[in-house]
Amino acid sequence: MSAPKALKAETREKAGKGAARALRREGKIPAVIYGGKKPPVSIVLDGHMMFKLLHAGGFKTTVFEIDTGKGKERVVPRDYQRDVVKDTLIHVDFFRVTASSVIEVEVPVHFLNEDKAPGLVRGGVLNTVLHTVKVKAGVDHLPEAIEVDLKGLEIGDIVHGSSVKLPKGVEFVEENLEEYTIATIAAPTVVAEEQAEEQAEIEAEKAAEEAGETTEEEAAEGEASEGGEAEASDEKKSED
Repeated sequence: MSAPKALKAETREKAGKGAARALRREGKIPAVIYGGKKPPVSIVLDGHMMFKLLHAGGFKTTVFEIDTGKGKERVVPRDYQRDVVKDTLIHVDFFRVTASSVIEVEVPVHFLNEDKAPGLVRGGVLNTVLHTVKVKAGVDHLPEAIEVDLKGLEIGDIVHGSSVKLPKGVEFVEENLEEYTIATIAAPTVVAEEQAEEQAEIEAEKAAEEAGETTEEEAAEGEASEGGEAEASDEKKSED
């Protein structure tokens, strides 16, 4: 875990929607720091800086040290809100933490060594079932992502939680997640279609062969019947 990222902020005295909208027009983002058995603190952050931090990845698993001008607060982002129309950041909630804090966070799943998975090299498709997982860890061990090694996997293989090596001090939050499917290596659609066509051709040929055998049997039975009728006719002529 890297050291906390320093972040400058200002405390804000005025609350409410009107004051928040005025701040956003100035390119600032209202936020709040809460938790840790202390009163919440309303702050203001630079909008441009928050945009870069949010899109850099791992935002909700990053520990920040916010200088409010009245002291420093060690926090992690707990939630944030976006404008439903413009999709711009409009508010951030920060949760206070200490060196001994253990928290739950949702982190993305990253896949490694796709080029070393024979199933994928041969055209198989990586089917991601879980894009994120919820883990529990101390603030000094928060992972930015959970890494899944695909080396050696073939078409039809399944990646369960139990096959994922978690970083030190990190564990899954959800019960029995070790048994959950995180991803699979599926056969490519083209191959599946070709296999289906081949199977259809085999079944068609088999049906044709069976039909041909039936026709030959019917022909043989017909010849036998004609022969019997001829013999009966000859016998009748002999009696006459």
